Amino acid sequence: MKPLTDRQQDILTFIERSLLQDGFPPTIAEIAAAFGVRSTNSIRGHLQALARKGAIELVPAASRGIRLLKATPSPEQGLPLVGRVAAGQPILAEEHIEGYCRLGPELFDHRADYLLRVQGMSMRDAGILDGDLLAVQRTPEARNGQIVVARIHDEATVKRLRLEGVKAFLEPANPDFAIIEVDLQREQLVIEGVVVGVIRSGL
Repeated sequence: MKPLTDRQQDILTFIERSLLQDGFPPTIAEIAAAFGVRSTNSIRGHLQALARKGAIELVPAASRGIRLLKATPSPEQGLPLVGRVAAGQPILAEEHIEGYCRLGPELFDHRADYLLRVQGMSMRDAGILDGDLLAVQRTPEARNGQIVVARIHDEATVKRLRLEGVKAFLEPANPDFAIIEVDLQREQLVIEGVVVGVIRSGL
């Protein structure tokens, strides 16, 4: 990525912070308000410059049409923020990564490797709500009772893991949702990671 001016870096940081706190990118008007700029034209110019330099992609005809394009993670960039995961594709496939969030390691008791955006309310009673960000430690193994990111039938899901012999149960924390039973002798259950923290959307 080409070097950014100070203002461009400030705007990029604001976009990253909005993604972390709100779960979606800001509008041009919101960026202008945050920087005390009356005209949105100058903000639009900075966004176009960020797009030319490869930091973001601008999606036409969308009020929040800003997509982060940082291709590879680094300690300076922080944790990858993963959006909707398509069936059959790995969690950290590049097309799923919306951006990177710089978070202090003291936020979580265990190391986090990426942030995953929650969809749905199946883990509501465990304090995990739609739109929250889960801090996930990547690991292929998990213990009984841990909340995991698992892949079954090519679909990723967040559930509490219970193991009984040759069977695994992916248990929701909401009585409106059914337990997923997996016969490990006949079906493949892939553990993508273990949840080590939750960041409440909008805080």
